[in-house]
Amino acid sequence: MHPRTRALLAAALVLGIVSGPTAPAFASAAAAPDAASTAARPHDAPDADALRAAITGLPRADATAALVRVGGTDGGWRGSAGVHDLVSGRPADPDARFRAGSVTKVFTAAAVLQLAGEGRLAVDRTARHYLPDLVPARYGQVTVRQLLNHTSGIPAADLPGDTVEEWYAHRFDQHTPRGMVASATAKEREFAPGRSQHYLNINYTVLGLLIERVTGDTYADQVGARVLRPLGLRSTSCPGADPRIQGPHNRGYQVFDKPGGGTELRDVSVWGATDGWAAGDIISTTADLERFTKALFRGQVVRGPLLEEMFTLPDPSVREHGSGEPAQYSAGLSVLTPGGRQVWGKTGGRWGCNSVMAATRDLSRTLVYSVNATDAKGRDTNATAMKLVVAAFGPPPGE
Repeated sequence: MHPRTRALLAAALVLGIVSGPTAPAFASAAAAPDAASTAARPHDAPDADALRAAITGLPRADATAALVRVGGTDGGWRGSAGVHDLVSGRPADPDARFRAGSVTKVFTAAAVLQLAGEGRLAVDRTARHYLPDLVPARYGQVTVRQLLNHTSGIPAADLPGDTVEEWYAHRFDQHTPRGMVASATAKEREFAPGRSQHYLNINYTVLGLLIERVTGDTYADQVGARVLRPLGLRSTSCPGADPRIQGPHNRGYQVFDKPGGGTELRDVSVWGATDGWAAGDIISTTADLERFTKALFRGQVVRGPLLEEMFTLPDPSVREHGSGEPAQYSAGLSVLTPGGRQVWGKTGGRWGCNSVMAATRDLSRTLVYSVNATDAKGRDTNATAMKLVVAAFGPPPGE
């Protein structure tokens, strides 16, 4: 790399300027759509130009890298763009591992539903039945299903910090699942179980402890034995207390306010995930998440009627807590309608990275991405991530 380019990229790390004079590292390959599918519905083939445009120009203000896989019966496309890190400017590794954040919930839900299929737990039974020492009487009516679809009414656990700067100072803190559940259940419930929906990690923290109680094994080992090893997801892991991403990975950066005004980028690649645990700690790759998505939707992970739990929303009378919007979370997944299509999947966000696994129910279109977002976990959807969703799923056929 030219010395001047290296110096400019190094300056970007300090000053928060992620767009520079160098051309973005970019590589993509578009797979030819299936001929029969193309003949029947040529307008459904992945829009390679739109997908390529969504990530061309990285690194830029909202993201430093992106890894994308679009697949399905209508054809496929793969692409990567951006840099491995801002200092060296090396091209982003398309096979890199990343923190998948709340995509973890899909793995946890699958393990719980497998146990239900084996008769080792029942989704209509209360969580207190299995965890009487952890779930107090005030939450005695909360069922396993209500934990799965976020209708339990259990509030969030107390964690230190209110801003990204404060959270950064506590990035190596160790949080125990039991401690988080104790913190949450010491409070009054937000609503009667089953009456509203509030998406919170605490529901899946309880589910992780339930998995451990029913099996006598760790949550991580159960996910490994039930999902990762059977599907050959060799690059997917639960990191436990290790704050690092083991194996090849692209560096993640986050925008921070500077004490004297203005903003800067900080490398946030090393950050503990014990606050997420069974709700958000998994590390994976786009290849592994694509394989998992296809196997899950085909009924190869959760089998029989219990798979429908993952594609069934609460009763229409159940609305989002606070906003009153329709409920959109099922057991592990959520539903969206980008471009007029009904799409099921899950987004994830950890500092420096946004991710998604999503697909139409018939697997005619799948999307998996990792975007090294500088505004990860922000209030608004990352701009690059939004462009990818639109390019992959909309507009509807015929338009």
